[in-house]
Amino acid sequence: MATRQIKDGEYTATIYRLIKEARYGEAIQILSNELQKQYRSRAGLSLLGYCYYQIQDFVNAADCYEQLIQICPEVEEYKLYYAQSLYKACMFSEAMKATFSLDNQAYQSKILKLQASIKYGEDDLSGAKSLVEQMPTEDPDSEINMGCLLYKEGCYEEACKKFITAMQVMGYKQDLSYNIALCYYSMKQYAPALKHIADIIERGIREHPELGVGMTTEGIEVRSVGNTLVLHETALIEAFNLKAAIEYQLKNYEHAQEALTDMPPRSEEELDPVTLHNQALMNMDTKPTDGFEKLQFLLQQNPFPPETFGNLQLLYCKYEYYDLAADVLAENAHLTYKFLTSYLYDFLDALITCQTSPDEGFFKLDELAGMLTEQMRKFTKQVQEARQNRDDDAVKKAVNEYDETLEKYIPVLMAQAKIYWNLENYQMVEKIFRKSVEFCNEHDTWKLNVAHVLFMQDNKYKEAIGFYEPIVKKHYDNILNVSAAVLANLCVSYIMTSQNEEAEELMRKIEKEEEQIAYENPDKKIYHLCIVNLVIGTLYCAKGNYEFGISRVIKSLEPYNKKLGTDTWYHAKRCFLSLLENMSKHMIMLRDDVIMECIQFLEHCEIYGKNILAVIEQPLEEERMHIGKNTVTYESRQLKALLYEITSWNV
Repeated sequence: MATRQIKDGEYTATIYRLIKEARYGEAIQILSNELQKQYRSRAGLSLLGYCYYQIQDFVNAADCYEQLIQICPEVEEYKLYYAQSLYKACMFSEAMKATFSLDNQAYQSKILKLQASIKYGEDDLSGAKSLVEQMPTEDPDSEINMGCLLYKEGCYEEACKKFITAMQVMGYKQDLSYNIALCYYSMKQYAPALKHIADIIERGIREHPELGVGMTTEGIEVRSVGNTLVLHETALIEAFNLKAAIEYQLKNYEHAQEALTDMPPRSEEELDPVTLHNQALMNMDTKPTDGFEKLQFLLQQNPFPPETFGNLQLLYCKYEYYDLAADVLAENAHLTYKFLTSYLYDFLDALITCQTSPDEGFFKLDELAGMLTEQMRKFTKQVQEARQNRDDDAVKKAVNEYDETLEKYIPVLMAQAKIYWNLENYQMVEKIFRKSVEFCNEHDTWKLNVAHVLFMQDNKYKEAIGFYEPIVKKHYDNILNVSAAVLANLCVSYIMTSQNEEAEELMRKIEKEEEQIAYENPDKKIYHLCIVNLVIGTLYCAKGNYEFGISRVIKSLEPYNKKLGTDTWYHAKRCFLSLLENMSKHMIMLRDDVIMECIQFLEHCEIYGKNILAVIEQPLEEERMHIGKNTVTYESRQLKALLYEITSWNV
């Protein structure tokens, strides 16, 4: 919209037309220009405040209403809008102060609700409850507010009942449906939660096709729909975020990412804190640098999603940035009490301590593990007693509490095991796992790590097979869902126990599934069979049979355009470095035709590895590798030069 001078009548008509068409941004542009050129008129400021409120720019809306109060101090309506804008902008103390200036009895009910909301926003639940109890019982909002308070207190079932009652009285409302879905999610009842989410999304698509739901996922370029009040009223953003959270909990990571891209498109600066947090968390494997930046940014905002602080700390530890985790804990001591449970604080403290004092860190983890095992024994006893009394609800509650405690225990156990794993003391790792068999023998993470530690001990391949096989058979119809490392280790274990037929059958199964995917999606790169062959080749190299081992490695990477990647190159170059080391020490000799085969292989890697990273760098490293040196091409040239030097071949 051009910002030319508009005559009074035309100016007013244009503004109202833009507001009617929900083109608030254009209306704000004209109003701002006109008010700057002329004067702060009451009508102009009122319209400007309204438009800012509609696009949820509550700070600017509050500024407009504050000016209106100065111009027209007798208009109580402006005082109410000012207080509401401050509350929406999370300026709670200022909002509460603004409510005290309202004396009009006509607004008494609205003031009471607003004050209760402010107290709720400040986590003053007792203050909010006392205000809610002053509302008329026949007011449906009273039921909703009590539901919100019950939810905050962790009484999810009672809160859900309040929201359902309110919906029966008021009819279907998207925000109430979302509240119900959130209660079911908190009770881990994902099916009814997803049903309410589906209702919100279906209604949003039907009533507001202009919001572009799902178009980003389909690859259609759509401009930002902005943070309008209409979008807020549809509860679509909240519904998609909750759907993503549920899929993430169910380990359906692709569906979780899809839920985030399905939501109405907005530019990054328009994203709400919850969406920003979820994007960071769910794209961490592919975009860790962006993820850390988003979480660090959120930590500086007020408010931020309460999970942000704990998740940032856990991710620092996952990527082994223990110094950063320690710094953030020290700099934000006031946040630890508010956003970290005692368990999470003790766990993070133990992980950080392990880096400077492994013995002290192990002791702290052991204390935490002891506390959790006592809780699990208590819940086991409660389950038995409830079953004897035929109390199904008590059984269900005790089982859920046991499962939640077990999920806390597993990371503590793995952190203890990691201390000795890093020291290559695999017998001690096995001992730690055997002590936990009482609680963990059915847990997939425990079984997988037991398999790994048995595999690493060379003389326990048969026992490793006993743990690897159930994991593979569980996904036998979709074998590529199993990690390549597990499949490779199982094949090696078969070979080392003279079960070559089983190894060949497993490899045929992998090859068949890879061929099917290659037929359906020719451009997709799949590395499972390649990594299995690479690990088998590595095994032969480790046993001293370099000719067969290197030959296996070379063949596993054909065709290079589909099999050469960062992970596969890692396995291949380890074998070549081991070969070169032994050749330089004159411990082995290779035939000329094998050396020639190695050179040709490295030349192929040089050709196809120009755009393939040799190493995936840690996301927060200050000194990055030279972009030209961190390629498979560069490293293959180095290996070829070393091979020429050792064999004294002429280039």
